[in-house]
Formats: sequence, structure tokens, C-alpha cells
Amino acid sequence: MKTIMKPEEFNRIIIPMRDELKGLARKLTGDDYSAEDLVQEVMLKLWSMRTTLDRYENKRALAMTMLRNKFSDQWRHNRLENGKAATDSLTDDNWRRAEVKDEADLIRLIVEHLPELQRQMFKMKEIEGYESSEIMKITGCTAENLRQNLSRARRKIREDFIKITAIRAKRKD
Repeated sequence: MKTIMKPEEFNRIIIPMRDELKGLARKLTGDDYSAEDLVQEVMLKLWSMRTTLDRYENKRALAMTMLRNKFSDQWRHNRLENGKAATDSLTDDNWRRAEVKDEADLIRLIVEHLPELQRQMFKMKEIEGYESSEIMKITGCTAENLRQNLSRARRKIREDFIKITAIRAKRKD
């Protein structure tokens, strides 16, 4: 049975994402007005998806992905309306760099939604470059606990990344 997200729940879960969405939209568009329009479209789309939002564990990642996809669609549309193919000024190398940046942003977003202990240990090890012995000393955990938490974090990152990129691929088809 589908449950419709109530307005209070939408306001509590989705609305707080608005500022972060606007920041990303501003980076993508370089313009406050276009960014605001993009965010409003995503918020409306999320509102219209109230019956299916419970399917998505990470609603923030969903919203960010929707925003990026919406921006890409608009960019392609604008390029085609101006009589140019979408790839005229965007070389394969530039396109790949944009994809890599998008993937890195997605991974950062997934890491931020890991359970606190896994997130901190993963950041210390993989981002800040701490040695395992330093992490164990700081956190007071055993080598086995550290290994398990890092393994769980990596597995969760990989699973969420695959899920989200599969959703993106379906939307493009």
C-alpha cells in the first residue's frame, strides 16, 4: 500500500534540503534566478512524488540527483534551441571531467549519510590519511572493530552508489 507523505513530514524532511539544493544549483547555473527556478522545479517534483518517496532511503541524494539531471536536461534543451548540438562546445574530455566531479560529489554525499562511527572512521582513514594505529588510538577501538567499520562503510558506499547511478541510468533511457 502506498503511503502519501503528509505535508508536515514533507516540511520536516524535504524543505530543509532547499538551501543545499540552491547552493548546488547556483554552482551549476552561475545565476541566482536560474538556480531558484531549478530548485523550485525539483521541490515541485518531490512534492508530486509524495506517494513514492518512502521507497528512497536517501532522499537528499535523490533530490541532488534530480537537480543535476534537471540542469543537464535544461542545458541540452537550450543548446538545441540555439541551433547547436549539445556536444559542440563540450569536448569528450570536459564531459568526462564533469562526470568524475559529479561522481565524487555523489560519493561525498553518500559518505555524509553513513552511520556516525563509520563516517568518522572512513573519513579519518580514506580522506584525512590517518594510519590505522592512529585511528585506533583516537577512538579506542580494536583493530577488528576498525576493520569491520571500514568494511561496512565501503560496502554501503558501493551499494548506494550503484543504486543511485542505476536510477540515473533508468531516467536517461
